[in-house]
Amino acid sequence: MPASTSSRPAMDFAHPDRFVARHVGPRPAAQLEMLTSLGYDSLDALSRAAVPAEIALDRDLQLPAPLSEADCLERLADLAAKNEVRRSYIGMGYADCITPPPIQRNILENPGWYTQYTPYQAEISQGRLEMLLSFQTMIADLTGLPIANASLLDEGTAVAEAVSMAVGVNRKAKSARFLVHDRVHPQSLAVLHTRADALGIEIVVGDPFAEDLGGPWCGVVVQTPDTDGRLHDITELVTRAHAADALVIVATDLLALTLVTPPGELGADIAVGSAQRFGVPLGFGGPHAAFLATREEHKRQMPGRIIGQTRSADGGTALRLALQTREQHIRREKATSNICTAQVLLAIMATAYGIYHGPEGLTAIARRVRGLTLALREGLARLGYEPGDHPVFDTLSVPVDAKTRAAILDAADKQRMNLRVDDASQLGISLDETTSAGDVADLLAVFAAGRGAKAPAFEDVAEAAAGELPRVLSRHSEFLTHPVFHGYRSETELLRYLTRLQSRDLSLTTSMIPLGSCTMKLNAASEMLPVTYPGFGKLHPFAPASQTAGYRELFDELEAWLAEITGFAAVSLQPNAGSQGEYAGMLVIRAWHASRGETHRDVCLIPASAHGTNPASAVMAGMKVVVVKNLADGRIDVEDLKAKAAQHADRLAAIMVTYPSTYGVFESTITDVTRIVHEHGGQVYLDGANLNAQMGLARPGDYGADVCHLNLHKTFCIPHGGGGPGMGPIGVAQHLAPFLPGHPVVATGGSEAIGPVSAAPWGSSSILPISYAYIRMMGAEGLKLSSQVAILNANYMAKRLENDFPVLFRGAHGLCAHEFILDVRHLEEEAGVTVEDVAKRLMDYGFHAPTVSWPVPGTIMIEPTESESRAECDRLCDALLAIRQESRRVASGEWPKDDNPLHNAPHTAREVTADTWSHPYTRETAAFPAPWLQEHKFWPSVKRADSVYGDRHLIVCACIPTEAYAEA
Repeated sequence: MPASTSSRPAMDFAHPDRFVARHVGPRPAAQLEMLTSLGYDSLDALSRAAVPAEIALDRDLQLPAPLSEADCLERLADLAAKNEVRRSYIGMGYADCITPPPIQRNILENPGWYTQYTPYQAEISQGRLEMLLSFQTMIADLTGLPIANASLLDEGTAVAEAVSMAVGVNRKAKSARFLVHDRVHPQSLAVLHTRADALGIEIVVGDPFAEDLGGPWCGVVVQTPDTDGRLHDITELVTRAHAADALVIVATDLLALTLVTPPGELGADIAVGSAQRFGVPLGFGGPHAAFLATREEHKRQMPGRIIGQTRSADGGTALRLALQTREQHIRREKATSNICTAQVLLAIMATAYGIYHGPEGLTAIARRVRGLTLALREGLARLGYEPGDHPVFDTLSVPVDAKTRAAILDAADKQRMNLRVDDASQLGISLDETTSAGDVADLLAVFAAGRGAKAPAFEDVAEAAAGELPRVLSRHSEFLTHPVFHGYRSETELLRYLTRLQSRDLSLTTSMIPLGSCTMKLNAASEMLPVTYPGFGKLHPFAPASQTAGYRELFDELEAWLAEITGFAAVSLQPNAGSQGEYAGMLVIRAWHASRGETHRDVCLIPASAHGTNPASAVMAGMKVVVVKNLADGRIDVEDLKAKAAQHADRLAAIMVTYPSTYGVFESTITDVTRIVHEHGGQVYLDGANLNAQMGLARPGDYGADVCHLNLHKTFCIPHGGGGPGMGPIGVAQHLAPFLPGHPVVATGGSEAIGPVSAAPWGSSSILPISYAYIRMMGAEGLKLSSQVAILNANYMAKRLENDFPVLFRGAHGLCAHEFILDVRHLEEEAGVTVEDVAKRLMDYGFHAPTVSWPVPGTIMIEPTESESRAECDRLCDALLAIRQESRRVASGEWPKDDNPLHNAPHTAREVTADTWSHPYTRETAAFPAPWLQEHKFWPSVKRADSVYGDRHLIVCACIPTEAYAEA
């Protein structure tokens, strides 16, 4: 008789390889030990104590059951396959291109590049800073202007930022009135309208080459090549504009500028555009690096980041973020921009593309693209079309009647081609690096179908490819003369160069990056892989909806999941940075008030502890900031809030509040805050930077928030990429859903949509599969566990460190949320050791510093996240405790205050291996102060950077070799 099976346990057919176990760092046994040290017996008990009962979620999130990594990748492959990738000739500022495989493999797909943080700690960011300096040099050279920033979010944003900048620069202007070219890309024009409307800037759309500039103008915006492909000679326009005291902003094309006279040489004041076609995939709209270049005298009004050279503590050369006093987190409500996320990873890709090809290679690509365009134009003319004889680079606009148009589009559809069809009276064709002679032949066949004729052979029209540009439009100046653009033509040399640079940057591949408010968690390989699927990466953002079913399905599911996680009724995925999300949310609130006839509501209350982007975003949305006090324990002063809300009741528009608070605490008064603001007619904007402490535990929409932006590059695993890309979707309550942002080219948003805040309809679409995969693999239980373990790790570390470093702020039961602030000011009082000394000494221990001196000067803010193991958390604690002991040795007089490991940190390999060593501590103490460094040592590549010197002696391009600068 067979044995009975009745007593056997039921077989578990769930996939044994659960992603949540890969994502969450501390193992269950370690979690229990950590909980015990805090006096709790379970994660649920800890989170119940930390999260106020009145906001705690009393049910499980309603999300699909989690998938394994293999099943999720299969699901995303299916979604990508539902997108139809055709030959795209749509143009409009987006061009297909070839990402060189060594750049794709060694940058885009390399965690040593994509898991880095913004380079605020210069000494461990020199590789990335060097690439960004080369990016600035490349942009400056190609535009003919002396100074460029280290990237902006997209071309539409760059145009809008340039206009805002011009208002600040042009003190002579009698009005904030701009004449904007009617041939600017429509998405750029729409983003500009959105931004200008809130700031009271008047936009007049017309033809600047024909318009009288005799009236009061602040500036002129022109696009060349324009959206229809025409190249313009702006010489006379610049003369007229400057005579009228107006600045000239030129939106342009980087590849075209290898052949065309750069705007700076023609007198333009600002040049903007996108670096996308330099090796960055289309990605259905992003992420892409935009640029802005200008004249030297305008550098302090430039938006975005600037990389500059300075000297290091040993007299050498170091790179750093320059002129940081311009940034929104310092200037707050006085800021002219709220940009906090650049597009560093994409700017680095574009730079590597420029380095790999060099000026000769880029020029050859441009000549080929233009030659194919001229051949196409000749063929179209022979078919009886009138594509014009004006100067062009890569785009043609062809007038057609309705019948011919229909026949052409039918033939194009059969050939799996997309043409630009936004204008009923013409069709647009834009060629690019991927276009071949065969593609041109196919295009001619498609247009021949519209005439019922036979297409001319490519060989018969190829002679037209030799057509020269008019001399005034033809570039004669050299560009990319720096050695970096000439030394890495072979893949071998490029690989070694990129690896050398990578070795100078600390990333998550080396250690945890414990930055408070920045959530540097695991960016899993399985989340990253789909980004480069052709079905996601090669799609044009304005491809017809019938070809984008996979993306639409992904968007719908992701929006529904984010709405469920946050408790909101609707979500917009358009904002392509946290700052853009803030801005979009405030515009939605502004539009809602306007719809109720309350346009006078323009006061925004903001706690003194808020992120610097909050007041900057409020001001950009046309609001006036009123600061609400914080109590000594970090909580919002509710009595001051009541008084300010009552004082401004007639004009109160909103409050912007971060939760958990900027001080890392679940404030029990959050429901009081939301109630008070609502009672006085305002809306509640919740900054979602700290959502990682709330998933499955509390939902902003449930405790009174009306809008919340979600940092997908924090909570939902999109990597920081060295300072970008990011995504900042917003969730809104039901009454605000009609106002979600729209788009002029693709239908998005609500029935009363505000204008677009990003150039692409769904922002940086190609990185959304990362967050999709994270949620789909974690499920409701996994997301809750993530937040609980993030809270556990933070409280465990705070407990270990509290006797040596006071924890400044705590909530109920003495607990913090997912991050905490340590006071290190007593080290300076005792030993002269500053918070900067602590930050730099941590580099010697192999760590990136926590957030320094924010939100409280003289402190460090630590956020370990859930993906760091107990061992890694202990390692950082051990390093900080060792640094505390070192400070005691300084205080006791064993080491002088001006010559000790903290004061001299960080220590480079060159320094500790030099022939001479005069310090009162050993070389081993300097470079190997902890046992784990014997196994692996990350070496800071430069000594401490001198920020003051760098700002006073600003060098912001690689104009001469670094070695020559060091010798000088």
